[in-house]
Amino acid sequence: DVQLVESGGGSVQAGGSLRLSCLLSGFTYDMYCMGWFRQAPGKEHEGVAIIESVGATTYADTVKGRFTIARDWTRDIVYLRMGSLKPEDSAKYYCAADRFACLKEPGSRWDQNEYHYWGQGTQVTVS
Repeated sequence: DVQLVESGGGSVQAGGSLRLSCLLSGFTYDMYCMGWFRQAPGKEHEGVAIIESVGATTYADTVKGRFTIARDWTRDIVYLRMGSLKPEDSAKYYCAADRFACLKEPGSRWDQNEYHYWGQGTQVTVS
């Protein structure tokens, strides 16, 4: 099985930066598709960033140019570096993994149902 543990959340002022980490453990060798999602109270689950095994990345329009997703294969960690944070970025951020999600059509890659493994989330609050 695969376990995901997020860390790095916290409170920050608008315009500030945070780096979230997602540590993978278990049978991770074929977790080819990794994503960060977020959910704010009263709002729908939202895809933020995706990284494929070859390193290709995709971002939601709302974070493009401000957030960067990266994967360290040697340490089994996926990062989400967030800059120029806005109050509307406040949410609980979740790391997700799947073997096949990135093989889906581009629109389907944002579907949370395509991801088999999830972490517990880390809270980000921007004021």
